[in-house]
Amino acid sequence: MQNHSNAVQKIAASVQHYFKRREPFRIYHGSTNSTRQTTHWRESTVDISPLSRVLKVDTNARTALVEPNVPMDRLVESTLKHGLIPPVIMEFPGITAGGGFAGTGGESSSFKYGYFNEIVDSVEMVLGNGDIITASDKENSDLFHGASGAVGSLGITTLLEIQLMQAKQYVKVTYYPTRSIPEAIAKIRAEIENPELDYVDGILYSKEHGVVVTGCLTDDIPDSAQVQRFSDADDPWYYLHVKEKTLGSLQPIAEYIPLSEYLFRYDRGGFWVGASAFEYFKLPFNHFTRRFLDDFLHTRMLYRALHASEQSRNYIVQDLALPFSTAEKFIDYTVDSFGIWPLWLCPLRQSRLPTLHPHFPETEADGQTLKPMLNVGLWGFGPAQHDKFVAKNLELERKLREFRGMKWLYAHTYYEEDEFWDLFDRRWYDGLRRKYKAESLPSVWHKVKVDPNAQKQAIDGSWGSWALQFWPLGGLWGIRKAIESGEYLTARNSTWKRRDGFSSSR
Repeated sequence: MQNHSNAVQKIAASVQHYFKRREPFRIYHGSTNSTRQTTHWRESTVDISPLSRVLKVDTNARTALVEPNVPMDRLVESTLKHGLIPPVIMEFPGITAGGGFAGTGGESSSFKYGYFNEIVDSVEMVLGNGDIITASDKENSDLFHGASGAVGSLGITTLLEIQLMQAKQYVKVTYYPTRSIPEAIAKIRAEIENPELDYVDGILYSKEHGVVVTGCLTDDIPDSAQVQRFSDADDPWYYLHVKEKTLGSLQPIAEYIPLSEYLFRYDRGGFWVGASAFEYFKLPFNHFTRRFLDDFLHTRMLYRALHASEQSRNYIVQDLALPFSTAEKFIDYTVDSFGIWPLWLCPLRQSRLPTLHPHFPETEADGQTLKPMLNVGLWGFGPAQHDKFVAKNLELERKLREFRGMKWLYAHTYYEEDEFWDLFDRRWYDGLRRKYKAESLPSVWHKVKVDPNAQKQAIDGSWGSWALQFWPLGGLWGIRKAIESGEYLTARNSTWKRRDGFSSSR
């Protein structure tokens, strides 16, 4: 803990320096799963990238002390050594604990536990004036609640205490084929009422083919059962496997997946975003090419390439949470307007209000419990022309509001400031900024807002950015930078997928 304390003192001193000079600054984490273009300015930047360790796993309290830049795969590897697992794990291995708390982390267990921040018991934070404090439900509780989803705009998270639960060897998954959009939505709504389930999500491959997937943690599997894995180059991509298993079936299909393999089942292919790389390079998309290029098709490498190539400027990556009652009409709109398939469906338990997470203030019959929301993952190519891409995103934001939905703030966000604060409680948020000396930090709107004019000027004013627009220069440059990052070695050497480890006894 002494090394951690020294590092935090250094961060606090740097923040205090900027605060005394009344100079704004930004925070550098070292990695990102946002699709917004970012630049690491060494000037006026506080570097917290070294905070990347799991400091302690307490088996009695079932908690873990985790620094903010610990990615999900390292967290899982550390806790599984003790037979424990966080109740909510983001499905991309490189997403960090700090990112899950400060952003919005909703996954297939979120119908039961809520967003990732709901499994955080306390956080250590450096405030905008350099003070170091602890926030929890019992101490600085208003900050603890407000900082989740505030994308670091209320202070710097330097340590998290995360809840753990008993892990089991496998997840028994059941695939329920559906033959219409309303059937898939209704099936998810029904399944999240089942207290025996640990995981629920769904995939829409088309209007006529969807799959609702439920999961139960278990140590027991039939002797005749085949264990299915997804992490090796010879294994299938998860979404393709599910599609093939259910394409001609009307009956539920069950199989068993080792726990870690389930948690990171979408890593290879980045859900299905990796298929876009084959489309971009005009390559055959088959088992042989996916196997041959496997190193490039894990999420860390895909994000590196997406940013370096600057293709994120015309790629739609949006998570959009809506009431169940309007989800069908919204999906109909996305199909007609974007034509993007597949779509991911993920039910979400809402956080209490006010919040910077997606929300809508409709309650169940008890008048207290907020109704669940349904997230729609919309990921695919948008218009190549910059102006048309911006116009489609603006249209998407308008339609989302029409259907009482809200987007997650990790992606392209075009709301003007007044529009943005129509969605959130500005008085509450500004009060927290004043109280906790955060006004020297960029506000949440300033952090997530994309300025289309500035973006276009950056493209037109840079020879490099201009050149990357031309096929295949952008893609080749992205591959080069991804290789230079060495991120492919992280996937190769991850111990969570060892076949002699906790996650597999067969």
